Amino acid sequence: QGEEGPPSLEYIQAKDLFPPKELVKEEESLQVPFAVLQGEGVEFLGRAADALIAISNYRLHVKFKDSVINVPLRMIDSVESRDMFQLHISCKDSKVVRCHFSTFKQCQEWLSRLSRATARPAKPEDLFAFAYHAWCLGLTEEDQHTHLCQPGEPVRCRQEAELARMGFDLHNVWRVSHINSNYKLCPSYPQKLLVPVWITDKELENVASFRSWKRIPVVVYRHLRNGAAIARCSQPEISWWGWRNADDEYLVTSIAKACALDPGGKVAGGSACGGNGEGSEAGDTDFDSSLTACSGVESSSGPQKLLILDARSYTAAVANRAKGGGCECEVLPNCEVVFMGMANIHSIRNSFQYLRAVCSQMPDPSNWLSALESTKWLQHLSVMLKAAVLVSNAVDGEGRPVLVHLALAKILLDPYYRTLEGFQVLVESDWLDFGHKFGDRCGHQENAEDQNEQCPVFLQWLDSVHQLLKQFPCLFEFNEAFLVKLVQHTYSCLYGTFLANNPCEREMRNIYKRTCSVWALLRAGNKNFHNFLYVPGSELVLHPVCHVRALHLWTAVYLPPSSPCTLREESVDLYLAPAPPVSLPPFFQGDALGPQTSHGVPTATTADCEFWLAKRRHHCRNCGNVFCAGCCHLKLELMNQHLKKPIATASS
Repeated sequence: QGEEGPPSLEYIQAKDLFPPKELVKEEESLQVPFAVLQGEGVEFLGRAADALIAISNYRLHVKFKDSVINVPLRMIDSVESRDMFQLHISCKDSKVVRCHFSTFKQCQEWLSRLSRATARPAKPEDLFAFAYHAWCLGLTEEDQHTHLCQPGEPVRCRQEAELARMGFDLHNVWRVSHINSNYKLCPSYPQKLLVPVWITDKELENVASFRSWKRIPVVVYRHLRNGAAIARCSQPEISWWGWRNADDEYLVTSIAKACALDPGGKVAGGSACGGNGEGSEAGDTDFDSSLTACSGVESSSGPQKLLILDARSYTAAVANRAKGGGCECEVLPNCEVVFMGMANIHSIRNSFQYLRAVCSQMPDPSNWLSALESTKWLQHLSVMLKAAVLVSNAVDGEGRPVLVHLALAKILLDPYYRTLEGFQVLVESDWLDFGHKFGDRCGHQENAEDQNEQCPVFLQWLDSVHQLLKQFPCLFEFNEAFLVKLVQHTYSCLYGTFLANNPCEREMRNIYKRTCSVWALLRAGNKNFHNFLYVPGSELVLHPVCHVRALHLWTAVYLPPSSPCTLREESVDLYLAPAPPVSLPPFFQGDALGPQTSHGVPTATTADCEFWLAKRRHHCRNCGNVFCAGCCHLKLELMNQHLKKPIATASS
């Protein structure tokens, strides 16, 4: 603009796009009680009844005298006011936090602040992961914990290495199709798709028009020993009229033929993907009856019968025809359709809400076991494990190709996915690249008001992996802390790994380069997540016990031994090590009403009245002494007892 005018361009750093907001203090003497992360700014700071409370652009922080509660804002599912002076905060990982205030006005003020802070983001940049990465860009290699600020690219783009590891014959039997380049065919599929070599891209286009959301059948796994493959797809759109598609049927049957042409090396049991997991003699066989017609792996007369596993019940699949969907055609040649009867996302969401309600009860309810059973959470896990065992038995035991979406089966079959590196590859490939809607399911997608889309599907899957880890503690390279931390950061939005609904959205928003990767934290070199019982080199196939009585409630997530929020990152150091346990009174372990709260009252050693049959004893919860019922006519609200109604106390 000339020498006299202002410069036309100014140098702006990335962090300047995320300026901190002005801090609002209720008292000038208050100090922020924790060390903030890069890009984190405290917005509100005040006092609760017996604690210091703060809200930043990343977390809710409540500091009691002897304990701390840290909850990432995106971990919070709902906030409501109860009993006028109490905030009831429900988290997406089932924990419940309660915070008490001295006045009704103060409680409503913090309710309003927290509701605004946890509202759905208007744009992706409102999520803290973007600010965190932008502020991390200014760090030098000498700064502490710069390894936590790496983008997610190093773990991605593993498809070529995976195809080579699984031994696909890419010259004669299989080919990598680029029909989905730039996600022009299906935004929820990866750009490279593995199909039989004789299937043309024109045929794939015709198949896409017949499949829901254009999610065509593609191969995602190959058994090294017998060549049996696992493929995945969405439901066909056959509607009430029973429409069929010749190219779709040709593709499905071609997968089975390709497996017969690429049978793999015939190695002894116990080699790659062979053998039995230790302690597997009690494994379930409930769903194996439909698979006994096959002749076994050694039959070379032709392709094995393809097992098409539908996660729904037959009734649900048929009823879905009203929406234009349906189930696989049962008249396909050399194919068998099995319905698993797994619950839909609405049933899983309701089950999880019941589980959260049960886990937020008193620590020792008399109906604990019956209440836990009524949630049906463990029953859902049992069905998922049985489905995985069914796929594993079909692929490993009988050499049958399977058309299904069940990443859990790959953990049973392949020991590589039980390593730290392999598990990361599995999550990236099966969950992220194949379009699990993390944004909708976790509730942090912008402008998404449909609460029916929210469902803890990934949490349920991680819980199933936890059940396998419990049954086979020596066959996983990672430990339980690894899974717990993954649960936390699935919802925290500190990292960009689980943002958006599909890979197309992540590419368009450049999320991989504008956010940090959770795998920088959960890296293989982090000893805090290494299972010291792990025996490397084991090639066993896992055969878990799937009965409900063999499953365990994941207490480290749903009932932690410390405060209900295990995300106690007062500094970045706590990202590198499990948080130490917080001391709370026995009654409120896992409830976090405050360190001084107790429903117990002192045991009276003397009585202040003479009692007889018509003059009963009454234990005053205010002073702890024993009085007659006539002396206890004064009703008070005892805030330190956190009782819902005023109770009778001694008039003195």
